[in-house]
Amino acid sequence: MHVPAASPFFNRTYNEAFNLLVEARNYMAYVERRERGQLGLIGRLELACEAMRVTARLTQIMAWLLMQQAVYNGEMTLEEACSEANRLSGAGVCLDNTPLTHEIMPAGIRSLLDRTHQLYLRVWRMDEMVRNQLLH
Repeated sequence: MHVPAASPFFNRTYNEAFNLLVEARNYMAYVERRERGQLGLIGRLELACEAMRVTARLTQIMAWLLMQQAVYNGEMTLEEACSEANRLSGAGVCLDNTPLTHEIMPAGIRSLLDRTHQLYLRVWRMDEMVRNQLLH
């Protein structure tokens, strides 16, 4: 059975996720605070919500990718990694791409939202492929 962690596609996805994680951390630590001051009360609340959405996506993505890496390294079985407890989760928050429209969000958070959404969709499809392989 093909384990995703053995493929170049997996490695590119992992590297992309890690780089986005670092970028999001830097944005939230240094840029978001400055941009928050330029927004009204509702805008600040929306910015905080969207920053949490970025964080949720990246957390779910990295957890799933690290689980697949553990399978590849022989630290756990594919069946364990595919258990319900280890499934990519958070779809209610992570798949929602509905923009909040009270105020214009800064370009930095909009970029992170778009790229983490695309990456979450890709990992969601990878999760489905792995689960389908396990069933057949």
